[in-house]
Amino acid sequence: MTRRLPSAPPLLPGFDYVRPLGSGGFADVFLYQQDMPRRAVAVKVLPADERDPDLRRMFNAEADVLAHLSAHPAIVTVYQAGISADGRPYIVMEYCPGSLAQRYRIERMPVDEVMAIAVRLAGALESAHRAGLIHRDIKPSNILVTSFGSAVLADFGISSSLRHGTTPDVLAMSIPWSAPEVVAEQTGGTVASEVWSLGATVYSLLAGHSPFERREKGQNTQDLMRRRIARGTYLPITRPDVPDELQRVLATAMMRHAEGRFASAREFGEAVRAVQRAQGLAPTPLEVPSEEWMPASDPVEFTDVSVRGPVRSRVEHAPRRPIAAAATLGRPRPHEDDDAVVAGAGERVWPWIVASSGVLIAAAATAFAIVWVGSH
Repeated sequence: MTRRLPSAPPLLPGFDYVRPLGSGGFADVFLYQQDMPRRAVAVKVLPADERDPDLRRMFNAEADVLAHLSAHPAIVTVYQAGISADGRPYIVMEYCPGSLAQRYRIERMPVDEVMAIAVRLAGALESAHRAGLIHRDIKPSNILVTSFGSAVLADFGISSSLRHGTTPDVLAMSIPWSAPEVVAEQTGGTVASEVWSLGATVYSLLAGHSPFERREKGQNTQDLMRRRIARGTYLPITRPDVPDELQRVLATAMMRHAEGRFASAREFGEAVRAVQRAQGLAPTPLEVPSEEWMPASDPVEFTDVSVRGPVRSRVEHAPRRPIAAAATLGRPRPHEDDDAVVAGAGERVWPWIVASSGVLIAAAATAFAIVWVGSH
């Protein structure tokens, strides 16, 4: 399959384009500098020729889900969304300069750092689940690192609702980190499958590879990976510095049958915190919303395929009529983009014409009177 070329960055008033950040299956991400307040931001935008209603639905859902959840310290923050001048939906988000996409493969990540990341992500997922939302694509490349070095969960593009009957039947997965029941296409995602994916992601950060990945060339095709996940059991991480207690936590999270796993992301996070205490480490705060907390906005509508948001465009006006130009001689010229001022100038043309005509008529009458008196 030919990889899609990145689209051109959109022109957005108040934002200066800097450089591309990445390109995915259906969207591009660019780095911009925002004028006010001045800060670096990441702008995710659909390609100019994209008309697929499913992709528009996913794009809308991601913006709405982030709006519900981005107050959480372990979820990427969304600032605004809209339509560019050329009709492309975009989302302006927090710029995170780092990612775990490749780091775990090229260096051995410290166990204490990975446990802290695990607890933070558990809090983020628990918050999403309490809001009735699931991520459905938890993996290392969707864990970004902020300018302050904190891990945050990103890319809610294939997120879904826990409320049955509100989400179209669209199956999407990243196989190495997808639960057996998702790989078998028995479900599009549940809390239990999210717990499995979180466990598999933490496993990857510690092991340097996904749980069922093989080192031999040609042994990691999608079909082979599906088979291993479907029948596989937990293989301990071959690192002497990984505590046995943590191995047991990950084995529980990645049980083949959903009923044997932790019942929630919060339970997983609390189990990791217990390992931290046992290792003499200060437990990472598990940040979840209180029982009184509920999203302030309406529930996310996962079936919305409309193009929503303010349109960032420059309206070109027709040239002024010659009479309007003549009427405004000697007066400040209204700004071409200011509709109200242009309309006001047009409304004030006729009084100037009437006044000018009155002066001319009066002058002509006076001259006629002087000539008539002189002739008598």
